[in-house]
Amino acid sequence: MKVLVAYMSSTGNTKKVAEAIYSEIAAEKEIKPVNEVESLGAYDLSFLGFPTHGYGPDKKTKAMLERLCKDGKKVALFVTHAAPESEPEVVEYVAKFKQAASGADIVGAFDCQGQLAGGIKIIMKISPNKKLRADAKKDNSKGQPDEKRIEKARAFARETMGKMSA
Repeated sequence: MKVLVAYMSSTGNTKKVAEAIYSEIAAEKEIKPVNEVESLGAYDLSFLGFPTHGYGPDKKTKAMLERLCKDGKKVALFVTHAAPESEPEVVEYVAKFKQAASGADIVGAFDCQGQLAGGIKIIMKISPNKKLRADAKKDNSKGQPDEKRIEKARAFARETMGKMSA
């Protein structure tokens, strides 16, 4: 089995999760930024990771998922976001990523909180959008993903790999 772990990360949150997932794969494997991936054709399973922008995938991410996730290729998604996992809207964020990747056979999905970028938080605080201002005010993402979340990412990788060999 050949496995790819590919990620997009501007603050390092999603990269940390990608590295945790990669560390648990006991098969031929490769890790790289997703913008270096031309096709998933050479892989039996691809873990694809992205940060949430604007409560879901941004246009570039959506287009990338639509381009890569086709022909029923086996894909496991992982998503980072500034909201705690217990927030009800997180389900909607992840659903938007799954929709963009709907041409693939999605064998699993994982999400976890990552630290909100400082510059984005400042923009949110002064935004005319009340929801963005409220979300910036209640932000508790400093230091995320923590070791507990990284361990959950490792467990997700083990579980997903177990499904593939079953």
